[in-house]
Amino acid sequence: MTQISDTSTRDILADVLIVGGGLVGGTLACALAQHGISVAVIDSEDPQALVEETYDGRASAIALACQRVLEGVGIWRHMDSGHVGPGGGVQPILDIRVTDTDSPLHLHYDSQSVGSPMGYMAENRTMRLGILARLAELKDKATLIAPARMADHGREADGVWATLTDGRTIRAKLLVAADGRRSKVRDAAGIRLVSWPYHQSGIVMTVQHEKDHRGTAHERFLTSGPFAILPLPGGHHSSLVWTEKTRLVESIMALDDDMFHAELMERFGTFLGEVKVVSKRFAYPLTLQFAPTYIDRRLVLVGDAAHGMHPVAGQGMNFGLRDVAALAEQLVEAHRLGIDPGSAGVLETYQRWRRFDNLLMLGLTDGIVRLFSNDIAPLRLARTLGLAAVNKLPGLKTFFMRHAMGDVGRLPKLMQGTAL
Repeated sequence: MTQISDTSTRDILADVLIVGGGLVGGTLACALAQHGISVAVIDSEDPQALVEETYDGRASAIALACQRVLEGVGIWRHMDSGHVGPGGGVQPILDIRVTDTDSPLHLHYDSQSVGSPMGYMAENRTMRLGILARLAELKDKATLIAPARMADHGREADGVWATLTDGRTIRAKLLVAADGRRSKVRDAAGIRLVSWPYHQSGIVMTVQHEKDHRGTAHERFLTSGPFAILPLPGGHHSSLVWTEKTRLVESIMALDDDMFHAELMERFGTFLGEVKVVSKRFAYPLTLQFAPTYIDRRLVLVGDAAHGMHPVAGQGMNFGLRDVAALAEQLVEAHRLGIDPGSAGVLETYQRWRRFDNLLMLGLTDGIVRLFSNDIAPLRLARTLGLAAVNKLPGLKTFFMRHAMGDVGRLPKLMQGTAL
């Protein structure tokens, strides 16, 4: 399944060293390797543990433009295997319904109006399995070293190096930090982080329900935060992201099954019939964070190492894949021209491309959270009328739909479905 480097090899040479082999780092490795750029990926987690159902319980909404990225780098065909039910396959998102508290007014996105699904839902483990399968196909150019930890690393004028705790050394021309929100590579480079908490946590689980969800995603704005019901493959399973005030989460998570179910159904309702939780419950604190700069000497940040947003719009992972598509395009072009992939010009072009787009989405999601996570009557009326107004304006609604699909702005080639 995976290409694990031979432990007897003391020195590993690559064009690019990626620290973090998750959804973003793994996808970037596939994109580069299939275009002839040699990649070494270090990840501290055992690949087998990452694909266990009990690892994190999360699923991701993959915008249509980001699905093109996964398809373009050869991951998607391993995900879209036709296996239905929890733990495999993908689910097209055909409709999105947005409501505010108990108001009868709503915003409805219908895929028929744009002629394609607006995106897809997949469990994160499904995407990880796809990445591991694709890396195995690209083993001549991609080496996954996992589980492994760096003991030290450095960046010099002509390249980068890293030593692992087992004594092996990796040398490359560029270091990519794809090691998440708590990026050790970013911190070691002295790149500061701007962040603030929302004092909310996301309670995540998978539920089974009696009625078919018909590919519809529901986003309900409650006073404690958004409550999302996201369709999974097979029609009778959904992923839930229940946002709650952090001070209440510990007591909610400690409830016995019957009491937890009662609290859940207060928010879920009965529109899908009988509902039961069929996975572990997970809880994650929600914060906003971003790095003012994405680059340093022979170093570039991608995904959560560069920016982390509230899940209210389901765009966190998608904006990581937008980073991947932009960086891959720059590095592949440099490779073809014989330009050093770690050169300042290549990295500065990537940063100019991605920083504004990411900051715009960070601001948008932050504004949505602040607008909807309250019970102030005038604001509640204004936002409810706003949702209804957008629903009645076809041109504006189509623009918002295209934005949710990832088809707005300057798109890298992979997001357009065009080969690099």
